[in-house]
Amino acid sequence: MSLTVTPELVTAANAGRMTDEEFVACIRASLPYAYHLVEGLVAELPSGGSGDLAGEGLPVGTRPAPAVAFVDNQVPPPDEAARGQLLRAMASTSIRTALERHFGVALAFQNCHRVAVFPPAAVGSEQYRAFVSSRAQILNQQPEFLDC
Repeated sequence: MSLTVTPELVTAANAGRMTDEEFVACIRASLPYAYHLVEGLVAELPSGGSGDLAGEGLPVGTRPAPAVAFVDNQVPPPDEAARGQLLRAMASTSIRTALERHFGVALAFQNCHRVAVFPPAAVGSEQYRAFVSSRAQILNQQPEFLDC
């Protein structure tokens, strides 16, 4: 089971009254490693997570060199329980998008622990496309990741 859900939250969901804040609180309580990892990455993102990309909207050729538009985690989780939390958070569209809305970022994921946070304006940028590319996935493979 991905989340520890209270009977009150089930009742609210059944009645169509569950808020995003309640869902995010459930995520934070149920998947603390995943929640705090994303929270920490957002805190490291320039402009607090929702900054503009330098030169976005300018014609190609007149844009300044791209700034680093994302922050990522390259440290494996401390144990299998933490790894499971992270995998559940990233594999669930509803959990992942709730975290994106809550923190005002776009999330990307590789392997079993490499989470990246991008400002929403960076989705579709060269850096974002490079991070989510099949090439990046292949280059990020290491033998110790085969069984994660």
